[in-house]
Amino acid sequence: MSFDSLGLDTKILQAIHEQNYTEPTPIQQQAIPVILSGKDLMASAQTGTGKTAGFGLPILQKLHEMQLKTAVKAEPRKGKRRLYALILAPTRELAAQIGENIRDYSRYLAIRSLVVFGGVSINPQMMKLRGGVDILIATPGRLLDLVHQNAVDLSSVKVLVLDEADRMLDMGFIHDIRRVIAKLPKKRQNLMFSATFSDEIKALAQTILKSPESVAVAKDNSASEQITQYVHRVDKRRKRELLSYLIGKNQWQQVLIFTRTKYGANHLAEQLTKDGIKASAIHGNKSQGARTKALADFKSGQIRALVATDIAARGLDIELLPHVVNYELPQVAEDYVHRIGRTGRAQNQGQAISLVCIDELSQLKSIEKLLKTSIPEIFTQGFEVDPRIKAEPVKKATKRAPAKRRGVDKASTSKKNQNSMKQSSHHTYSKTN
Repeated sequence: MSFDSLGLDTKILQAIHEQNYTEPTPIQQQAIPVILSGKDLMASAQTGTGKTAGFGLPILQKLHEMQLKTAVKAEPRKGKRRLYALILAPTRELAAQIGENIRDYSRYLAIRSLVVFGGVSINPQMMKLRGGVDILIATPGRLLDLVHQNAVDLSSVKVLVLDEADRMLDMGFIHDIRRVIAKLPKKRQNLMFSATFSDEIKALAQTILKSPESVAVAKDNSASEQITQYVHRVDKRRKRELLSYLIGKNQWQQVLIFTRTKYGANHLAEQLTKDGIKASAIHGNKSQGARTKALADFKSGQIRALVATDIAARGLDIELLPHVVNYELPQVAEDYVHRIGRTGRAQNQGQAISLVCIDELSQLKSIEKLLKTSIPEIFTQGFEVDPRIKAEPVKKATKRAPAKRRGVDKASTSKKNQNSMKQSSHHTYSKTN
């Protein structure tokens, strides 16, 4: 199948051709016709399978067709643009990535899009909303802040997208999501995308979606077949030494490393740098400017290792990322699937290695139960496990509080953070607009 056969306008086809899209991925093949038909959609697809184009392209197509009809009827726009599509994302990074994709896909269309998220000043975002936008990509907390300031009107929304819905629930956004939905018109198209669908997600879907079509391009909670997975048993005190050894011996030039805590991410990045491996950390306590710079340096090859926590890494789209390392296993098995999904994207091969100490064997067992398969082990001479070491239970994280109380997507931050990110909210216009 080709993109030409999906009923997309030539201007959209030209834009995606310039992005080197050759043929649609399975999720795009299945989702685009459903969305163009106007039906609600519940889509299960792993990260890296092309979900953004799966909903972005048909939304642009429908909006473009609506604009053409308005032009044919000779009905000039009165006042500011009315919001057509609302896309909700759990993190700033994912929202920014979606916004960048929408901008690329719509470069030859007279369509205006805007990305808004917390952690930066709200005033520039309010100013950009004054003239209206066609497509708004937002994190839930900042969107509600803008609604309360009467800066955005949701009454005209025709399409609602919940991207990475599982993560939004996990981050405590359920109440924010319900508040947003209460402000939307009842007659609209609803699209829910998620890497995994828990019972909680299915329950949410029943309250939002109306007779939805279901699309699944991979088994529930499974990892991409393009990712080669390994477990390396190692004593906890020797993890950092082993990691540095693997990076150096194998000459890895780009590796994304996951830790459980923000402190752990900072400490590991410092230790790797001392070992001669340039590294940076990204997590929720870093300013958006610092996170953006670290990611840019990682993509450009100025640093070899990027150490991240789960929340900060969601939405990272790093082309051809070859290696992911779980320095510590996640406490939630589903997060393992999200973590390793940063590699093996867009038909490319990837490798994921988990460094597992005796304390984490129960977590490994939960992950293998979720995947319905055992992960093969690898060994490195000189790093054998000391049988005398006894397991110490991994300290359980406290239950996650709702996003606002945890400081996720805050409406206000220090002036330093605001000033560093005034340019970070993408306000995009097509070249023809």
